[in-house]
Amino acid sequence: MSDLADGPASLAWNAQQQLQLAGSWTARGLGRIDRQLDALAQPAGAPLVIDASEIEAVDTAGAWVIHKLLQRLGSEAAGVELRALRPEFDHLLSLVAEEIARQGEVRKPAAERPATPLAALGQRTVNALEQATALLAFIGESAIAVGGWLLHPTRIRWRPILYNIRSAGFDALPIVGVLSFLLGVVITYQGADQLRQYGANIFVADLVGLSILREFAPLITAIIVAGRSGSAYAAQIGTMAVTEEIDAMRTIGLAPLDVLVLPKFFALVLALPLLTVFADVLGVFGGMIMAQAQLDVGYGEFLDRFVRTVSLTTLLIGIGKAPVFAAIIVTVGCVQGLRTRGGADSVGRQTTRSVVQSIFLIIVADGLFSVVFSVLKL
Repeated sequence: MSDLADGPASLAWNAQQQLQLAGSWTARGLGRIDRQLDALAQPAGAPLVIDASEIEAVDTAGAWVIHKLLQRLGSEAAGVELRALRPEFDHLLSLVAEEIARQGEVRKPAAERPATPLAALGQRTVNALEQATALLAFIGESAIAVGGWLLHPTRIRWRPILYNIRSAGFDALPIVGVLSFLLGVVITYQGADQLRQYGANIFVADLVGLSILREFAPLITAIIVAGRSGSAYAAQIGTMAVTEEIDAMRTIGLAPLDVLVLPKFFALVLALPLLTVFADVLGVFGGMIMAQAQLDVGYGEFLDRFVRTVSLTTLLIGIGKAPVFAAIIVTVGCVQGLRTRGGADSVGRQTTRSVVQSIFLIIVADGLFSVVFSVLKL
């Protein structure tokens, strides 16, 4: 309808205690109506009459506001009656009400049919393929970004790398040290009875050295870091994705891989081998103390046997696994963070998924290492 009326839209109580609508209820005239609607109050439960005789113009925006006003007042009063609205305005109001009702019907979620076991299996398979595709795409993009850093060393962000070394490496020393020490104690304690039966007490050094350095220290360190740092990576990046900070980075010309992913990658690839060496030392120390307590193997005897039977190759095999485990932790954590959509519940879900997938892939990788080293006779 006409949008040429000068008077802005207004509403107020008149002398007959009727709600008087006046002015131009158009997109141009609705500028101050929000405040009046917020301040509107009426006796609850009483029938209400709305006088629309002084409305000068209505368009679809004004008709929508009037319709919402009628809905609001109708929920608060015993009844609402709209009087003296011009026929052309009333027709437009009816059209708007019909369209709102139709849109509401369209947006109603259809009743979901229960999924059959085969359909559920298919959906899980599709989801797994999507995640695998996203992981491969992320690895490719990260490789290109690493190549860019190597070709242009000035792009390397040293401060984030040092920060991540401290947070993922140095701050993890206490928990890694305690668990590795206890692991050495447990391994020695469990093997003590069997070794004592055969008078092979001194071979506890072989048991502790080979199991800790070759398998348990790199594996338990990687699992701890996956639960501690991998979850933090997923939560941090996921929160940034939800709050659209990553989109803001792209807008101002910053590559999220350069800012968020590569510093974590280089930091953990450097920190995890060092944490593994620390776990080796604490694990062997725990085993040595328990060997003295349970098998009467002195510290000197233990170290002498340890040096003669545990080769440098065993130590390097354990340390060599650490960079691979670090790459798995960073890749999975960052991928799950970048795949976060929605709200806070999605952040928690992706964080949990990152930890589970990281630990699973670490164990799979460790099994593959065992097969390869067996074939190579290492």
